[in-house]
Amino acid sequence: MLGWQTDVRVRLARLADAALLPAVFAESWRGAYSGIIPDLQLEGIIRRRNRAWWSESIRSGEGPLVITHERRIVGYATCGVARGRSRHQGEIYELYIAPTYQGLGFGEHLFEACRARLDARGLRGLVVWALADNEAAQDFYWRRGGRPFKELKEPFGASYLAKVGYGWA
Repeated sequence: MLGWQTDVRVRLARLADAALLPAVFAESWRGAYSGIIPDLQLEGIIRRRNRAWWSESIRSGEGPLVITHERRIVGYATCGVARGRSRHQGEIYELYIAPTYQGLGFGEHLFEACRARLDARGLRGLVVWALADNEAAQDFYWRRGGRPFKELKEPFGASYLAKVGYGWA
């Protein structure tokens, strides 16, 4: 699917990327969650993911992967040891593509890069959590072979939103 794109790369984020990631984050989160996460909470999350937040994330050593197209960051992902108790050892915490680049194979490319990163760390099994009302994410993980295994409620201000855990052996 990416054959027509001339310059697509997945790499570890660099400190210079901290200036660019807040805009990618805001665009992708608004695209994914407008109408799902209450506006006040969504905008608060976006404000907190500022340049300083991204700089710290990158410096931590477990920083994000970014996907670039013609040297422009068009998405990012974070992954590592699974949170919570589960048979899955690895987790993709976040995987977001700017809306303009969705449906072109960038998400799949980034997903596979996360899987390779987790495999290299020897983490067996994979879990990803997606909000139940985010149909695009649900469909994406289903098409990647993930199957729902658990549902939880997560607080967003005064609201609770259902999220679904997708697992891979």
